[in-house]
Amino acid sequence: MKITLKDGSVKEYSEAKSVYDIAKDISEGLARVACAGEVNGEIVDLRTVLENDCELNIVTASDAEGLKVIRHTASHVLAQAVKRLFPNAKITIGPAIEDGFYYDFEAEPFSREDLDNLEKEMKKIIKEGHELKRFTLPREEAIKFMEEKGEPFKVELIEDLPEGEEISFYDQGEFVDLCAGPHLMSTKGIKAFKLTSSSMAYWRGDSNKARLQRIYGTAFNKKEELNEYLEKLEDAKRRDHNKLGREMGLFTTVDVIGQGLPLFTPKGTKMIMKLQRWIEDLEDNEWGYLRTRTPLMAKADLYKISGHWDHYMDGMFILNKDSDDKETMALRPMTCPFQYYVYMNEQHSYRDLPYRMAETSTLFRNEDSGEMHGLTRVRQFTITEAHIILTPDQAEEELTRCTELCHYVMKTLGIDGDVTYRLSKWDPNNKEKYLGDDEYWNSTQQYLRHVMDENHIPYTEADGEAAFYGPKIDIQAKNVYGKEDTMVTIQLDCASAEKFGMYYIDENGNKALPWIIHRTSMGCYERTLAWLIEHYAGKFPTWLCPEQVRVLPISEKYEEYANKVCKELKKNGVDATVDNRSEKIGYKIREARLDKLPYMLVVGHQEEADGTVSVRSRFAGDEGVKALDVFVNQICEEIRTKEIRQEQPQEETK
Repeated sequence: MKITLKDGSVKEYSEAKSVYDIAKDISEGLARVACAGEVNGEIVDLRTVLENDCELNIVTASDAEGLKVIRHTASHVLAQAVKRLFPNAKITIGPAIEDGFYYDFEAEPFSREDLDNLEKEMKKIIKEGHELKRFTLPREEAIKFMEEKGEPFKVELIEDLPEGEEISFYDQGEFVDLCAGPHLMSTKGIKAFKLTSSSMAYWRGDSNKARLQRIYGTAFNKKEELNEYLEKLEDAKRRDHNKLGREMGLFTTVDVIGQGLPLFTPKGTKMIMKLQRWIEDLEDNEWGYLRTRTPLMAKADLYKISGHWDHYMDGMFILNKDSDDKETMALRPMTCPFQYYVYMNEQHSYRDLPYRMAETSTLFRNEDSGEMHGLTRVRQFTITEAHIILTPDQAEEELTRCTELCHYVMKTLGIDGDVTYRLSKWDPNNKEKYLGDDEYWNSTQQYLRHVMDENHIPYTEADGEAAFYGPKIDIQAKNVYGKEDTMVTIQLDCASAEKFGMYYIDENGNKALPWIIHRTSMGCYERTLAWLIEHYAGKFPTWLCPEQVRVLPISEKYEEYANKVCKELKKNGVDATVDNRSEKIGYKIREARLDKLPYMLVVGHQEEADGTVSVRSRFAGDEGVKALDVFVNQICEEIRTKEIRQEQPQEETK
């Protein structure tokens, strides 16, 4: 048997050997750090016995797959600790994930104190050095084995496995878990770990099934790596928009109103208004869009024509569905079928195309309660939506324009470096979910590939993420915890026009079916605001701040001049206030800093006498005394150009 190693060297053996034995044969040191093997490109357990010629790479903790094995083993140690401290808990699944691992249990909610006690028990288990032993059982024996252990969720998992599937288990001390692996050879291989949080989850992600308790954790090969990660996690918690946005007074939620229905305060509303006014003016005045205004609901008939009734009903809020005397209506999950009828209100020729319709659209989606979070996943949201009706030969140029607009918007917001691009394709194994046949999907997907390739846009591809009517270019971003969301989308639709009877008159005077681009320029206002809060940690560019300047009179004697300064700023479109509290000026400055304000203007006797202001900023600290008109011109220019000033380190004001 010839084993070709990663460096090209070849090991020959006269008998079958496990991956671990081969690692040990290469070097004792390699065997000690080995986590798994990669055989002909496939990750396998160290216990896997090799019997034929193959290519082999020994995977260690320095490899992503090796770290994944450490984390998967840590999840089993967690489950063992839970069974020791909470014997009545039922185990379900415990995978490794991008930044760590989790395990779901049917149990009472876990407190932070519980997590601390579980960490102590996990350390004991690791120190005990249990060897992880893999074994298999026939299907019926496996079911009986887990039934006797009183683990109904494991029984269900086994019953759902295809006939003939190998059913494997891992034994570590008194704990046994159903698992395909791979795993470390011993619990002692876990060098550094931390349980980070707990939350509620549903069995198999279905809100109609059992409520579970999920414990999240992470593991690394070195304590230094763990500490570095935990520091990043603390920074993420500080930046978390769901926490920081509430602390800054931008939004709130109320139980009696409902989950996923945020209330925006005057501050948060002002930020969204600034974004909306900018986007609407940008699209209408510089990018050639026509603005529409359409209803928030429609009869079921509309959604039956569009296909949403058959393909998207579960995501819609439906009214009067079972009523005999009222029309069945639905709140709109998207604007496209409404705007189609705006287009069809008049006849259009090829000379009128592309016909670009934009709308600030409030939409409604019936999200599962377990999926909602802060502003990133809500049930009512407002989006920068547009639909472009065009001839097929205009599509490439128009799709390119859409990507350019999105890039311009993100660059202006200062978040263009945070994103990745994804080609979202259909799932050929679930064709009933989509309109069109193989040829339709292959051609439209290839069209979007061509556009991104021509524009040198790097991208990944994902099956099953397309809209039911066409593929998408999705612009993705991760939140502070690493969870990825779609921020902006550009969709190619060559199927809907025929369903609605949409047409244009071509050069020969004949009716022709147009293509349609569905797109956003900035995406959803709520999700974008969440993104901005986390990206800037609440320290927004001046033009976006709900309060841009706070005037600070040294004493009440100078309130009149402070009010005069504030009035002049407001007259020039600057959001300004006066802090006329009877507090020391140092206290007022510190308060303004805590409120993350861009500018503070300190005024006293000399400023009043000279018509000046003493400028302090979040960016440079003390910027000195300036004439009022000079400062007004400077900040107005900063707001007009949407400049993103960089902050400089500052000394604390006493």
